[in-house]
Amino acid sequence: MIQALAISNQTAIRAGVIKSLTDSDFMAGAKAMMIETLKEKLRNGIASFCFVKKNGELRYVKCATTNSALVEQWTNGRGESRERYGCCAFLELTEDGIQWRSFRWESIVKVF
Repeated sequence: MIQALAISNQTAIRAGVIKSLTDSDFMAGAKAMMIETLKEKLRNGIASFCFVKKNGELRYVKCATTNSALVEQWTNGRGESRERYGCCAFLELTEDGIQWRSFRWESIVKVF
């Protein structure tokens, strides 16, 4: 029996970038699929996830979004997509306020 997984072109591109950084086909595929899942959750509302920061610290994001209705007042339309730099941008909502943040694709650990 043949088993296949259909992925989008963008997910394939992400997997290629992640593979070049991690040297692992398995990790590249798993992380690219996690990012696809995360981006869908971010677009549709609120998402929670964790990633490894550049300093090695594990960062838990409890409340993040890219939903157009929620981020409209926080965008000016002049920015450049973080996708060009192998990153995922998101608007984080915390008790301290609201800020744009991003993480590198290869650093994703889990989507809740």
